[in-house]
Amino acid sequence: MYVKFDFNALCKKVLDEKLKEHGLKYRVLNFGEVEFYESFTQEQHKTFKKNLEDYGIEIIESQKTALVQKIKDVIVELVFSDEVVPVKASIYIAEKLNHSYGYLSNLFSEVTYTSIENFIIIQKIEHAKELIISNKQSLTEIAHRLNYSSVAHLSTQFKNTTGITPSQFQKIVVKRRKAQSMISNIKMQYE
Repeated sequence: MYVKFDFNALCKKVLDEKLKEHGLKYRVLNFGEVEFYESFTQEQHKTFKKNLEDYGIEIIESQKTALVQKIKDVIVELVFSDEVVPVKASIYIAEKLNHSYGYLSNLFSEVTYTSIENFIIIQKIEHAKELIISNKQSLTEIAHRLNYSSVAHLSTQFKNTTGITPSQFQKIVVKRRKAQSMISNIKMQYE
């Protein structure tokens, strides 16, 4: 079974449930921001922080780190969108976050030790893998959806990132499906 999920929606739901459990008055804003309508004690903060960490969610204390997380969220939103965004990623990110791209790029590199461009490539390749696994689109359609100029461009970045081409990845997926099918058939025979 293959499952597709939206990280942002999942995190928002967990956050909402945990905030309700703690009886805090709040509203969840975009990009993982929470506005509280009342203050809470250090002990409540500590307990709440621990509850979130159990789900891999952490409270960001620094403004720089918070802005880098917003950059990551915008990139994920851009890459995993069902629609092809007609502007360059740099313009999209700068407009979404209301900062110059140069400032955002420098901050991202300073905090993460990698570039926004590398992060975008990694996200695009992860999305390409999901799309290949879903087996609903050709490589040409996937390349277009992810804003690549050609399948060759997608293939080059895919191979540089994963060590194999998208075609090789497709073959691995097909082989695994066949093997899983065979195992399922064998299990059914013995039931």
